[in-house]
Amino acid sequence: MARSPRDRWRIHFFQRHEDDDPGRTVPALNFLDGLPAKVAAEIHAVLDAVAEAPPPSFSGGGKWEAMHDDLAGYFEVRVQGGGQNHRLFCLLQRDAEDLGGSSIVCLGGLSKPPREPAPPAGLQENQAVRVRVRAAADRPGVGRVAAERG
Repeated sequence: MARSPRDRWRIHFFQRHEDDDPGRTVPALNFLDGLPAKVAAEIHAVLDAVAEAPPPSFSGGGKWEAMHDDLAGYFEVRVQGGGQNHRLFCLLQRDAEDLGGSSIVCLGGLSKPPREPAPPAGLQENQAVRVRVRAAADRPGVGRVAAERG
């Protein structure tokens, strides 16, 4: 059975609000821009596959994982390259009218050596972005995301 284009989830990138960051940076795009081209392309390919599946039915073979414990509610794209493990952290927003429908919101990322824990500062920064995304949803006139792909 063919999927309807409406079944495909949208991909958005969180942009900081000017009250938090006058430069209105987009942490996930900054992260991706700092990666080797091959690694960034693989992350984009995983995001596209997840959006097409869509996320609730995607089995990612270790490349798309739900996070646990303090990071419950996050999902991550997991890619290896250049001797590092790279993680792009995302939230799922089902039926989000202000985002044009169900969406994957890319928050930020980090890279780390294999078999080493993620640095606490990297995880804390991404948790703070998640809080800002949810707070922005409650702030009148403030969009949760500004950059969109796909």
